[in-house]
Amino acid sequence: MTSRTVTSSGVARRGLRFGAVAVTAALVAAACGGASDAEPLDPADAADRLEELASDIDWVDNPITRSASIPPPSGADLANTLPPIDEFELIVDSPLPSAIEIWASTEKSGTGTDAWMTEVAEEFNRAGITLADGSPAAVDLRRIASGTGYQFIARGQELPHGFSPSNELWTAMASEFQTMTEIMPSTVSNVAGIVMKDETAEELRATYGELTPENLVDAVIAGDLVMGYTDPFASSTGLNFLLTVLSSIADGDESQLTSPDVASVFEQFQRQVPFVALTTLQMRDSVERDTGTLDTFVMEWQTYTNTDSLRDGFEFIPFGVRHDNPLHAVGELTAAQTEALELFAEFAQRSEYREKAEEFGFDPPAFTPRVEAPSGRTLIDVQNVWKDKKDGGRPVATVFVVDVSGSMEGTRILTLRNAMQSAREFIKPETKVGVVEFNDTAQKRLDIAEFDLNQQGRYAAIAEDLSPFGGTAMYDGIVLGLSMLDAERTANPDVKPILVVLTDGQTTDGLRFGDVSQMIEGLRIPVYTVGFEADLDELGRVSSLVEAASIDATEDDVEFKIAALFNAGG
Repeated sequence: MTSRTVTSSGVARRGLRFGAVAVTAALVAAACGGASDAEPLDPADAADRLEELASDIDWVDNPITRSASIPPPSGADLANTLPPIDEFELIVDSPLPSAIEIWASTEKSGTGTDAWMTEVAEEFNRAGITLADGSPAAVDLRRIASGTGYQFIARGQELPHGFSPSNELWTAMASEFQTMTEIMPSTVSNVAGIVMKDETAEELRATYGELTPENLVDAVIAGDLVMGYTDPFASSTGLNFLLTVLSSIADGDESQLTSPDVASVFEQFQRQVPFVALTTLQMRDSVERDTGTLDTFVMEWQTYTNTDSLRDGFEFIPFGVRHDNPLHAVGELTAAQTEALELFAEFAQRSEYREKAEEFGFDPPAFTPRVEAPSGRTLIDVQNVWKDKKDGGRPVATVFVVDVSGSMEGTRILTLRNAMQSAREFIKPETKVGVVEFNDTAQKRLDIAEFDLNQQGRYAAIAEDLSPFGGTAMYDGIVLGLSMLDAERTANPDVKPILVVLTDGQTTDGLRFGDVSQMIEGLRIPVYTVGFEADLDELGRVSSLVEAASIDATEDDVEFKIAALFNAGG
């Protein structure tokens, strides 16, 4: 792997002064990729092109004239939206009823180079290992993101016997809700790192010297660096990065991680952040499509070393706590269940599985962390700081572009309706919201306005009244929604605009991707797409134009995915 450079400088203590800090750095997150071959228009030309397109398309001003009753809020809590646990694959399923179930993070419980624990579990079940009483030992392995697994454990309705997240931060948080007993502190080694283009690293060294995470935070604040990171409610790397940034601001003082002064500086750091990726694997998939948009982003070593597009010209700088994939027992287990977990952990340390770990990329550079994991309660508060300050104090304006074409008939329109209602719970009242519908014609249904009770009632009525028919002019709907947001941004230049498209992606009428791609890139308004049995390649191209996410939603998981999207995006 030539041209790969590893900077293992650790985390040096250094503080940022509290007070007014001018933050001019934009954070570009992972759902990136140059989906359009043509050069984007500059912002002024993009606005002109938008105006031309908006005047050319057929659209109707059809405002909603009624309000619907609003259900009592259930609380904007991701745990309340969790789908059935069976939505997360049981990738190793033993036939033995006595098998213990382990939830493992996705980078080690998948397929291909993400299959290290998958293969260990399969071999363990074939090995004929027995417990002290002579009964067979076996495991089931469920593939689930660390943050999602933690949310299930915190809710307490479905619990595994064992939990192996990417790092110790999640088990510390889980211990605030369940008894967590360490079985093994490290099943396989990994580290999180900042990945940077070589030319960017050379430029920064000329100004900042050693590329410690703290100096990179300074570079972002100074406007000298554009970088992306992942959602700290879902991603181990994102949570680790958030902890590292707050620790830098607090000069390493754990007692100050969530203090008002630290939160104030962090809010300014976030001020121009448009979006963060939901997971590290989403970031990997985006980077594999195209690395042209991002200079710097966060990623685990195992993901970095297995991403072909990073094979040349990038540098990896470890940060934060180690990602050593601990294994903990969850709750009060029987002696036999605990013994089975211990036997599995011992089995995973056999030499052939150490060699397999290195083959799959779990061979990180030497790294001694200088950021210590705080208590679980403090980490929960750290997440809440991010949730409160992630918009950087900027007002948010969101326009929903909703597909009511004939192809949405049946379960798709029901799922879309649930998506809209779920999103309502996660939209702050001070956020401004508008709605566009489209079939073969785009319709403005709700002008942009603050999401107070009156606006929520109108929004809920639109969701209730969705009636699919006709063709699909998705890009006409996108143009109308962008036109509304651009007008809002003109009136209030500080606004953070967001477009959310809910569709099956089957465009049959009106404009096409090539008609709008340069304009969307030039406007720099992120277009998030939520697909319902959709053409995800098409939706992914749209979202990747301005570093947004494209997600696939089903009837069972739509509420959770929409909640996660709004929790991360604004």
